[in-house]
Amino acid sequence: MKINLKKIKQQIMKKSFYLRISLLVFSIALLALNYNLFLTPNNYVIGGTSGLAIVVEKITGLNTSIFISIMSLLLILLSFIFLGKKDTFKSLVGSILYPLLITLTAPLAKFILPYLEFDNPLLIVLLAGLFCGLSNGLIYKTGFNTGGSDIIMKIINKFGKIPEGKAIFSMNLVIILLGLISFGINKFIYSLIILFINTTLIDRILIGISNSKLFFVYTKENELIKEFIIKELKTGVTLLNATGGFTEEKNHVLMCVVGNRDYYYFKEMVLKIDPHAFFIINDCYEVAGGVKRHNLPFE
Repeated sequence: MKINLKKIKQQIMKKSFYLRISLLVFSIALLALNYNLFLTPNNYVIGGTSGLAIVVEKITGLNTSIFISIMSLLLILLSFIFLGKKDTFKSLVGSILYPLLITLTAPLAKFILPYLEFDNPLLIVLLAGLFCGLSNGLIYKTGFNTGGSDIIMKIINKFGKIPEGKAIFSMNLVIILLGLISFGINKFIYSLIILFINTTLIDRILIGISNSKLFFVYTKENELIKEFIIKELKTGVTLLNATGGFTEEKNHVLMCVVGNRDYYYFKEMVLKIDPHAFFIINDCYEVAGGVKRHNLPFE
């Protein structure tokens, strides 16, 4: 019986859809509140369009939520033109919700701020980093994103053939340096601390601390899973000869490297294609040579 990959993919995307949407809304609301509570009042620029909005407000006086809304609409349009409907949908919900929730949480942040007067600014930095990392990690866990720099990163990756990790790093570095020029060295250092905490927590939430995972998969559906890896994930796969120690049955073990953001999707696809598949997952810190997807973060 032929297995329909498209149908399996749709089943995975529909799995716990309403729970994922609820978690997405909560996470974006937390991210927006954190932005109004800690980042904007203290001029902490940690990259992305929201960081750029703080710099633009300093220079032009344009409200941050208005700037983010304009940029979100513009980037959604660019995503639709250059990336297509499929990738645009993953960013669409977040791109609409994030600027909206920044506007809606602004009065709440204004009410809470007088009760959050800390003698030590490092406490604000730690809280900002904690809420940033927690909310961003949960957003990525749902399979969606807030658009903005994620869209720019994917466009650069697609047409510039620059790995996603390098693209996002370069773009955020420019924005953070603009923050340094606009607000001085102290704000710059605090922003770097927030960014470090944010990145560390996202990695923790997205299963592990490495940039990617190394999969060893033993399955009866070698050809189908190999097709999925090559055509859908657009990355390389190696077939290793293997013999069952108990059954002495000869087969292949598939070995491939998958980025952290594709970890859950890949695992679920393997189990849908072959519920009896046996696989081992290891943290993967570096890969050299072979066929790799351009958006693997370590390339």
